[in-house]
Amino acid sequence: MHRNYIDGRFIEPGNSERIAVLNPATGAVISEIPNSPAAVVEQAIEAAKRAQSGWARLPAIERAGYLRRIAGKIRDNAEAIARVISEEQGKILSLARTEATFTADYLDYMAEWARRLEGEVITSDRADENIFLFRQPIGVIGGILPWNFPFFLIARKMAPALVTGNTIVIKPSEETPNNAALFTELLAQTDLPKGVFNLVYGNGAQAGSTLAGHRDIGMISFTGSVETGSRIMAAAAKNITKVNLELGGKAPAIVMDDADVDLAVNAIKDSRVINSGQVCNCAERIYVHRKVADAFSEKLVRAMRATTFGNPLGNADVNMGPLINVAAAEKVHGLVERALADGARLAAGGERVERDGGQYFEPTVLLDCRQDMEIMRREIFGPVAPVTVFDTLDQAIEMANDSDYGLTSSIYTRNLGNTMRACNELRFGETYVNRENFEAMQGFHAGVRRSGIGGADGKHGLYEYTQTHVVYIQNSR
Repeated sequence: MHRNYIDGRFIEPGNSERIAVLNPATGAVISEIPNSPAAVVEQAIEAAKRAQSGWARLPAIERAGYLRRIAGKIRDNAEAIARVISEEQGKILSLARTEATFTADYLDYMAEWARRLEGEVITSDRADENIFLFRQPIGVIGGILPWNFPFFLIARKMAPALVTGNTIVIKPSEETPNNAALFTELLAQTDLPKGVFNLVYGNGAQAGSTLAGHRDIGMISFTGSVETGSRIMAAAAKNITKVNLELGGKAPAIVMDDADVDLAVNAIKDSRVINSGQVCNCAERIYVHRKVADAFSEKLVRAMRATTFGNPLGNADVNMGPLINVAAAEKVHGLVERALADGARLAAGGERVERDGGQYFEPTVLLDCRQDMEIMRREIFGPVAPVTVFDTLDQAIEMANDSDYGLTSSIYTRNLGNTMRACNELRFGETYVNRENFEAMQGFHAGVRRSGIGGADGKHGLYEYTQTHVVYIQNSR
């Protein structure tokens, strides 16, 4: 049984309610967590509130030093962390290792901002007056995590919060809490002041809603589904709490007639099978120019059929692990079945596979898809590639922008004019040109429309965790 981490101590569960954690590749129970009641979540928020003013008074470079020490602990234990991630989330081991090391790199990157936090001097209309804009911490941050990249998301929310002088309360997903338990054990081995980082377990309806709706939370940062994001936003609204939301995606990938088809196939295939397709920023609908549609589709089908799947900690080396749970497998299967009934043509895969207790879905290609199909409009979150043919870039851009989502997009072309049109006309937070959909820590990962509010990473993500304070100083003579 994992214990909550509050005010620098591991705390015994506050009630008898338990949540079982399953290995998605086997269905076996691998741990239990408490479903923390409101009183326990409030205890964590109070600890963070008490610690915040003292933490904010520390020079930023000292705060950064704590992040670097935590990063060092992660590097020292990267293999153990990767195996925990793989066991509870189903991620293949190589990707889990990348997540562990990238998390350490991210902590170091955000620590580097300690000497780069800046305000402004603003010109006044008055004689003998100076106007200053300070960037100051918000207070207590609430972080609610998803299950698909659970370890990295701890750092993505914690690192910018702490280096800017905030304290934080994290609630990991009830699907993947074991990596958070290990993170907390490593953090507890450092000298981080008590109350600066707190972690509580539980489901969204109980622990998550308490965190989102508490008056002492200055900002709630959530990564996950649109539906849950809407509920969090509603809970935060009663206190006018700032929200930072990264929600779903339905990323279009446009393959032009002048594209390097092999490059496009490899990048899009990787995008559809990475983490079993359970990534919000990867290509979810594919638009291919008619002149290269046959060649592209043939190569994509071959690549998807060659993708192997199975238990990532089993004996065989596989390209893809299981889906997170039975509900996820049923959702993906339902989307594919309805697409086929609506006229899509199955070119590869299409079947749900139960193997040794795990829930898998075959890497799937659907051709002859139409823009109005559910498969082209609803987030799949599985290894399925729906393909639509277009004749002009105007058509492709129109279809790409015709979406409730606006997180990422991509285009494959050798033509600078096509590239610049995509930069200017695609209405998404990010566009990738001739490469896979994967953001850089120094960029700004943010969506529009129903894909979220605010963003993460880089300077702009860092400043999401600050509030401005403008001071007018009239000099008297």
